[in-house]
Amino acid sequence: MSDNLGLIFFYTFAAIAGIQVLYYLIFFSRVAFYRRDFDLDHPPAEDMSVIICAKNEERSLPMNLPTVLQQRYHVHATPSYEVIVVNDNSEDDSKYYLASIENGYPHYRHIEIKQAAKFIPGKKYPLSIGIKGAKHDTVVLTDADCKPGSIHWLSMMAQGFAGGKEIVLGYGPYYKKPGFLNKVIRYETFFSALQYLSFALSGIPYMGVGRNLAYKKDLFFRHKGFTAHQHIASGDDDLFVNRAATSKNTGVVIDKMAFAYSEPKRKWKHWFSQKTRHMSTGRYYRPVHKFLLGLFSLTHFLFYPALVLALFYTPMLYFTLGILGLRIITQTVISGFALKTLDERDLFWYVWLMDILMFLYYVIFTPALFFAKGKNKWK
Repeated sequence: MSDNLGLIFFYTFAAIAGIQVLYYLIFFSRVAFYRRDFDLDHPPAEDMSVIICAKNEERSLPMNLPTVLQQRYHVHATPSYEVIVVNDNSEDDSKYYLASIENGYPHYRHIEIKQAAKFIPGKKYPLSIGIKGAKHDTVVLTDADCKPGSIHWLSMMAQGFAGGKEIVLGYGPYYKKPGFLNKVIRYETFFSALQYLSFALSGIPYMGVGRNLAYKKDLFFRHKGFTAHQHIASGDDDLFVNRAATSKNTGVVIDKMAFAYSEPKRKWKHWFSQKTRHMSTGRYYRPVHKFLLGLFSLTHFLFYPALVLALFYTPMLYFTLGILGLRIITQTVISGFALKTLDERDLFWYVWLMDILMFLYYVIFTPALFFAKGKNKWK
């Protein structure tokens, strides 16, 4: 190998590794070392409306909805929140369960949608119906298959609006189950959250997840709801946040008791389908977000190929190993603390395996940014 070519390989690897280290130090460290105290005894006196869209969820609703309805969020000894479930053309017996519990919870009601909206795929139409019908100025979104991490979920999310915030981003992890697929799903979810929560904490919010998201109704109407992307099946969460969030109006709440847990997919093909649908919305992000995310993803993808090529250049071998060591130490330390912050400690021993597998992740899912077409299904 010529010296010139070897130097190109080395400097390319050094630049790629350097960018990766900077992302971990500048952005991801913000989640790793996130600290915040929550007042559980004196929640904000702010009325809230929880909106849940359900489609054929007769099994999930009895398991998860009671936890939402029994939140410890009261002002003057009465619930200061309402829960609205929008039953979107379900073909199962969801409506019977939803009707059966209305008498037991005065702060709960449900809305039946019996006809699908033309040319508006996904859950944007039922979600819009729920938001428009909400009594209160603050809406909190979660899914029918999600369960709050504690009875203090709403109280903690409400505290995220301090300082005039209009959007609050939360974390929606998946339950721990046996098997390697579960670890892959949970790590990918953690890694996505590490990025969107860190960027938000850095003043560059670009997305949120509908499993655990809150914002002001006025903000929703000012941006004309989902009109800008109503033709896309996905994006009721990330595309709206991408459009409406700013460095000043977005807050973040990270605490195990404020998480919203979901059941993970149990088959690879179902997870692939879900991720392809979610990834397809990335092409609609703002240019600055696409650049920052694209630069990190590109350097992440190229890191290991560049490392292999740089190792062949013997005169710079020790420098290559030193740069590799710096990246390993930086990633390991920050990932370890971030996993602790997001209560995913058991994944620490898989960090480097998952990091290598991310190479395949980019190969499989990146084409969805350019070629995938959204499907009408929103589950």
